[in-house]
Amino acid sequence: MNILTLLIFAVLFMALLEAPLFTVIAGLSIVCLYFVDHDWLSIQMILIEMNRLASMPVLVALPLFTLAGCLLTESDAPKRIMNFIQALVGWLPGGLAIAALCSCAFFTALTGASGVTIVALGGVLYPILRQRNYTESFSLGLMTTSGSLGLLFPPSLPIILYGVVAQVEISKIFKAALIPGIILILVLSVYAFIHYRIFLKPAVNKASDQAVSWGKLKRTFIEGVWDWPIIVIIVLGIYGGFMTIVEVSAVVLIYIVIAECFILKEVRFFKQVPAIMIESARLSGAIIVILAVSLGFTGYLVDEQIPGRILSFLTALTGNKYLFLAGLNLFLLAVGCMMDIFSAIIIVVPIMVPIALTYGVDPIHLCVIFLVNLEIGYSTPPVGINLFISSLKFQKPVTTLYRASLPYLALLLLSLILITYIPFLSLYLIR
Repeated sequence: MNILTLLIFAVLFMALLEAPLFTVIAGLSIVCLYFVDHDWLSIQMILIEMNRLASMPVLVALPLFTLAGCLLTESDAPKRIMNFIQALVGWLPGGLAIAALCSCAFFTALTGASGVTIVALGGVLYPILRQRNYTESFSLGLMTTSGSLGLLFPPSLPIILYGVVAQVEISKIFKAALIPGIILILVLSVYAFIHYRIFLKPAVNKASDQAVSWGKLKRTFIEGVWDWPIIVIIVLGIYGGFMTIVEVSAVVLIYIVIAECFILKEVRFFKQVPAIMIESARLSGAIIVILAVSLGFTGYLVDEQIPGRILSFLTALTGNKYLFLAGLNLFLLAVGCMMDIFSAIIIVVPIMVPIALTYGVDPIHLCVIFLVNLEIGYSTPPVGINLFISSLKFQKPVTTLYRASLPYLALLLLSLILITYIPFLSLYLIR
């Protein structure tokens, strides 16, 4: 065993001791780059890549959207939007569950963090579902899996990060991810409708199936009158092409500060905003630092032709595009189960993108496949992070969450197969 192998094992041992991820990746980069040329000057590649990253204008959107999401988390905006969605679809059979799905998706899209959704909305939605006679298993499974349901909708931070790493136009990714994201919500909504009809008591069904309350719908819409411009700015800016992603993030942030701090006054500008800025800086700063050191490691992988070697191995197994996609899905589900989505994007995307392109997979379609897999991986046993967050939040054994999530996972995996093998679903809006 040579010294390079020993040093790599030492760095990996640091990871097992829960050393910060950026130090682990930076250590791997330094060790590998040094032993390629046996010259410390080769380590300058890390600094060169950091400088290149800093010159990317689109990267500015990441901290701006992160701060916007943190501000909304401290306000009552998620609750107001949830009340409107419940008034809009709550009268349907299974409408409360559908409203919960849509509310979680919206909140996750804004914050970019699955665990935050479960913690913030779980305490509100779970008791309501149980009071309306939804079974414990159904309610737990819904809250666990819907915690990551909005990662395909703007202003999703994982999509922005993927676009930066893969050097793909972010506005195109948002357009491509829209239909697949809607499909995931529709599939789970149909399941909620069927579950309500079959398993809830007939008396409850009869009492709940009533016409929409226009008065309640109007009242909840007016209550959220200062929240709707956020959605309008995002939709028109990203899907309408009127602004770049950076301009959208700046306008959204300015509007949220004005609306929440000075009009609604739900967030105190001088007392709360500084702490919120620090917290958002920690989140976005951690992502950017990890990304910066990862680019140096990516340079090493490219110089040593690691993706080419992996490709040679895969093509020796199969040259079939569809078998490759099946294997890719299994691999990404495992990655999403074991790693957070930001780390997975930074580490895996530079390796997999060139390989997938060789198999003829469209880069935009690949992005959607990648994100859907990681989204599902959050709730995949045995170590999906959402399972453990829900276990702590609802004080239930993690094995109970395993069983509760299985029907949802089966439906999401079915949707993944459709999205993977029907590229039209991802590419229609951009073509």
